Amino acid sequence: MTDFPEPAALASHGPARVVALCNQKGGVGKTTTTVNLAASLAEYGRKVLVVDFDPQGAASAGLGVNPNEAELTIYDLLMRSSVKAEDVIVATNVDNLDLMPANIDLSAAEVQLVGEVARESTLDRALRGVEDDYDVILIDCQPSLGLLTVNALVAAHGVIIPLASEYFAMRGVALLVETITKVQDRLNPRLTIDAIIPTLYDGRTLHSQEVVESVRHGFGDKVTETMIHRTVKFPDASVAAEPITTFAPQHAGAHAYRQLARELVARGVAA
Repeated sequence: MTDFPEPAALASHGPARVVALCNQKGGVGKTTTTVNLAASLAEYGRKVLVVDFDPQGAASAGLGVNPNEAELTIYDLLMRSSVKAEDVIVATNVDNLDLMPANIDLSAAEVQLVGEVARESTLDRALRGVEDDYDVILIDCQPSLGLLTVNALVAAHGVIIPLASEYFAMRGVALLVETITKVQDRLNPRLTIDAIIPTLYDGRTLHSQEVVESVRHGFGDKVTETMIHRTVKFPDASVAAEPITTFAPQHAGAHAYRQLARELVARGVAA
């Protein structure tokens, strides 16, 4: 595996590259990847904003913010014109890493946005005011291909697909790629698939190896060299409400996400 270099320090910050982390299948390590990739990029001096765009609020909880106690959430930003992006942003316990929290209220937005003009671009418009303040904005999408996910794809420059190293997870990628292509054609021509990240990898099983080999055959260099192995430390870190990079900084999982951050910077996916 390539040993990607540590990113050079940035002389200034912004404008941000906006990246949506999407997969309509749940349980593939999407939120784990959002939280830990964000923390790793922040470690390397990048200013990072995580947009929790899942009504379950898992990314918020994983960064130590109780979404049910948040005064304002991403829902308020989408649905109330008087609320600005900076009103919703909260600092996390990780230096250089901020959060737009979400809770169950966001599930109502999917219904309420249906009647809006340019409903697919609501998040894009909402984020414009803070894009110059960050180097990377990571949007943690819900596991569906509904209107909220389409909003994330319209707001994004690129898409990262965390893909569990399991056969059934692989089957759903074609549907996701079809949705991304439609958004490219109709709403956001700048959108690209930045990377596909093999997650929940178990090198002891032939199954995991065959799935990753098949994905590499289908998507070529879109698939990252870095693979995220299955480990109990990730759920442990989630329970502790912090990224693995601070919960167990010397663990192999923390090293893997730092390696992933270095690889994505080297690829130009992140600043």
